[in-house]
Amino acid sequence: MTTDSRSGAVLRWLFLAPTMLGVGVFVLVPIVGSLALAFFRWDIITSPQFVGLRNFTELATDSTVAVSFLNTAVFVVVAVAAQLAIAMLLAVLVQSRMPAWLRVFFRSTFFFPLVLSAASVSILMKYLFNESYGVINWALSLVGIPAVPWLTSPQWAMVVVIAVYVWQNFGFSFLLFVGGLAAVPQEIYEAGAIDGATGWRRFQHLTLPLVSPTVLVASVMAIISALQVFDQPYVLTRGGPGDSTRTVVMVIYESAFRQLEFGRASAIGLVLMVLIMLVTAAQFRLARRFVFYQ
Repeated sequence: MTTDSRSGAVLRWLFLAPTMLGVGVFVLVPIVGSLALAFFRWDIITSPQFVGLRNFTELATDSTVAVSFLNTAVFVVVAVAAQLAIAMLLAVLVQSRMPAWLRVFFRSTFFFPLVLSAASVSILMKYLFNESYGVINWALSLVGIPAVPWLTSPQWAMVVVIAVYVWQNFGFSFLLFVGGLAAVPQEIYEAGAIDGATGWRRFQHLTLPLVSPTVLVASVMAIISALQVFDQPYVLTRGGPGDSTRTVVMVIYESAFRQLEFGRASAIGLVLMVLIMLVTAAQFRLARRFVFYQ
């Protein structure tokens, strides 16, 4: 190796060093630490005590953990389906014939909620959905509908959490779909129009297959994000009423920072990580049948 090549290699490593150091300290070390901590019982005050698989076996009989996983599953199914459907519908409408300035306006408007803090949005929505003085119930009272206990009813609390989450997050999927639709050649639509493919048939047989790779990416990212939901249920309902809106990440937070059971929290986190990996792998497996690459 010549002197110039050695100096070039050293220079490359120097440029990479800050990023590698940051990833190592703030990503790899916490991951390894949390994986190891799942096999210990530790409350910060006393020394860690190795308990093997006890943290995992106790989770199997913990009703709170079971309810949180069930709530999270319901949340993921409904929220992701609504998010993708709304995003796709609006993307198709925005990509239809309209002035360029109006298209830019809608893109910015739909994406704007995503740049806001989830906590601040949830605080605002908590006031809007308040049973006594919220704007939503005030508007309903104008048409004679009695006040709805949005945040204190087990039937309505999850609906509000899902609605707030979808409203804030559909903008990302929307932009992905807009990009995917923009890449579809117009010649295909013109040929389809000649064969009578218009309206719903055009969307079902042309648009959806052609943007299926984008749908795959959007669904994977939406499901991963929804499985880790925390801000909206924590701020809006604190997991209540009862445990009706308590999610897995909320249980992890409460176990670690309220009950000081860091081993239990790490075990739940490890189970959630494995679940995310399995769901993502299943999505890519199914994509072999349903995703069309041009």
